[in-house]
Amino acid sequence: MGYAGGLRFAQPQANPPYELFGETVMTLTDASRLKLLEPPVGRLRVVLDTDTYNEIDDQFALVQMLLSKDRFDVEAIYAAPFFNARADSPGHGMELSYQEILRLLDRLNVAPEGLVHRGVTDYVGPGKTAQAAPAVDDLVARARAGSPDNPLYVVAIGAISNVASALLKAPDIIDRIIVVWLGGHALEWPHTVEFNLKQDVGGAQVLLDSGVPLVLVPCMGVTSRLHATVPEIERYVEPHGSIGAFLAMRFKEYSSDHMGWAKEIWDMAPVGWLLNPVWAPSVIIPAPVLTDQMTWSVDRRRHPIRYVTYVDRNPILKDFFLKLKAFAEAK
Repeated sequence: MGYAGGLRFAQPQANPPYELFGETVMTLTDASRLKLLEPPVGRLRVVLDTDTYNEIDDQFALVQMLLSKDRFDVEAIYAAPFFNARADSPGHGMELSYQEILRLLDRLNVAPEGLVHRGVTDYVGPGKTAQAAPAVDDLVARARAGSPDNPLYVVAIGAISNVASALLKAPDIIDRIIVVWLGGHALEWPHTVEFNLKQDVGGAQVLLDSGVPLVLVPCMGVTSRLHATVPEIERYVEPHGSIGAFLAMRFKEYSSDHMGWAKEIWDMAPVGWLLNPVWAPSVIIPAPVLTDQMTWSVDRRRHPIRYVTYVDRNPILKDFFLKLKAFAEAK
């Protein structure tokens, strides 16, 4: 059985529809889900869901994705909501992220028309209520345009509200997408009060309980070793065009004291796994249960997900540095 929001749901093992948060959900067999969770090969259809202005790591992930044209066909970028000292509300955070995406695309000479979409302005929340937004509609349409043999990879590096809204609105898409989400902490961590997850606990519960193929990339205990320093950024990022200078500025302004300081670039981890799964080893586990208290619980009867156990920062950053240098030199 699965648990979410204090409610108990049977976890289906075959294909009949079932009820989740009052919605009819199409299910996958474990065999079909495991096939979709196999490490990907070839060029991939991808969309990026990002709270770009919340921190400094989304910018690096977005740039690495767009510079990896041999691996990714980036179909869309969605602005995700966030709410902290940098934003007045979740909707304001989404709009700030939307504008930050435009600043990055301008420096990459990428036209935003038809590519960038505003996301939801509020969270799915404890009521598990789908929110409306252009990003949600676009995600549903792109997912439905695919198939289990040509799925859409949804790289989510913020609050999961856009993706959860799409799953609630169109549960039929779960056999045509794979969600790669940076969210929560390692399963052995004392709690999972992590920014992306705590912003929308209800949305995270929808994701984990929906049965959608999921690659879960934890923060503390796994991605927390993917960090860089100011000298490294000044040497390998800042000299490379206006985009390199912009990324270096964002990185350095995050802290006023750079002595002995390293900064995690969390959001590069999901992109790194998609670029080369060897850079982020993973295992198949039963989907963890997310409690309302933001802790992990275990029910080994639940559907399988892929869980990243380690992130090798060296090849991920080297790949980024080389692609950024090549881009600047080509310009």
